[in-house]
Amino acid sequence: QVQLVESGGGLVQAGGSLRLSCAASGRTFSISEYTMSWFRQAPGKEREFVAHISWTGGYTYYADSVKGRFTISRDNAKNTVYLQMNSLKPEDTAVYYCATGPGITTSGASSPAEYAYWGQGTQVTVSS
Repeated sequence: QVQLVESGGGLVQAGGSLRLSCAASGRTFSISEYTMSWFRQAPGKEREFVAHISWTGGYTYYADSVKGRFTISRDNAKNTVYLQMNSLKPEDTAVYYCATGPGITTSGASSPAEYAYWGQGTQVTVSS
């Protein structure tokens, strides 16, 4: 059984920063074997892709809306993935989820339907 637990969300003013963490656990689960991704879902909107990182950390990809402001990283020894969010905007307000799955290749996937494992999410609220 795989568990993903996000943390680090909160309320921040526009222009501020937050760092999200996603800690993974499971009897035989190691994130070092998986591409890891972040998604977000705003009220009344569909869940959307934010960023992903390959299992080695050598390949990252970002949604256009966050490119240049967000940075995804990973620490395989700690079984943890991070999302550093800078220059936050009110439109970044959403619940942020980390996700992974055995079918996700190095180049990642932008459709939530392709992911088998999800965390419970952490709320990020950016005030104007």
